[in-house]
Amino acid sequence: MAAQVLDGKALAQKTELELSERVARLKERSGGQTPILATILVGDDPASATYVRMKGNACQRVGMDSLKVELPSSTTTEQLMAKIHELNADANVHGILLQHPVPHQIDEAACFNAIDIAKDVDGVTHLGFGRMAMGLPAYGSATPKGIMRLLDAYEIPLRGKHAVVVGRSPILGKPMAMMLLNANATVTICHSHTTNLAEIVRQADVIVGAVGRPELIKADWIRDDAVVVDAGFHPDEGRVGDIELEPLKQRVSAYTPVPGGVGPMTINTLIYQTVESAEKKILG
Repeated sequence: MAAQVLDGKALAQKTELELSERVARLKERSGGQTPILATILVGDDPASATYVRMKGNACQRVGMDSLKVELPSSTTTEQLMAKIHELNADANVHGILLQHPVPHQIDEAACFNAIDIAKDVDGVTHLGFGRMAMGLPAYGSATPKGIMRLLDAYEIPLRGKHAVVVGRSPILGKPMAMMLLNANATVTICHSHTTNLAEIVRQADVIVGAVGRPELIKADWIRDDAVVVDAGFHPDEGRVGDIELEPLKQRVSAYTPVPGGVGPMTINTLIYQTVESAEKKILG
């Protein structure tokens, strides 16, 4: 029997319609105030410029405004932090996104952590991660939070399930594991150096591929009734993810397609959290 497709693209489109209504109501109740996401792009990396443009387009689709900040490749840590502090102090800005990566001379972690937690709608600050991990209010890191929203929308049960996360990055693997743990799953965190990775993956009720290597996780490692979440995307390797998906489509219980699964939920979650931030700031 064919597996259920966890369609992130469809859910993102549905959510955008709902967000458009929320933005319209916010404008009506506030005398025309609009949620604003500030995007900071440092340097001239074409992929980063594309991602920032996509985020600006998503803002436009739901009726939000985006404030585009572009800084040269020669920008220093101090100059970038000064800009972040300026945006923190701007009452009209409700979310701040610093596009990763930044040029090598910049202390990226220090700049991420300079973002006001109330405007950390991409979930990149250490304080935000700590609060989320402790079950306190915080905006979740956009990709894992998007995955959780997708699983919730399709009513995938997590309580008591064994979730295996393959990947340990600070903005994907680690927060993903904490979010699953907070949802009462039993969580194992693995990575590319894990011994007997295949054996651990075979134990998973829910497997999340977040390791950043094309098809590292093989189909024959995954049990028939598993839920498969692939957070990877490798366009130069044939548009595949971190999991060998094709052989699984007729035997697992559910899976995220690549592309069209996790990817659309990342930007959608960023916009979703910016609207939420604006509602808190403007309406109280």
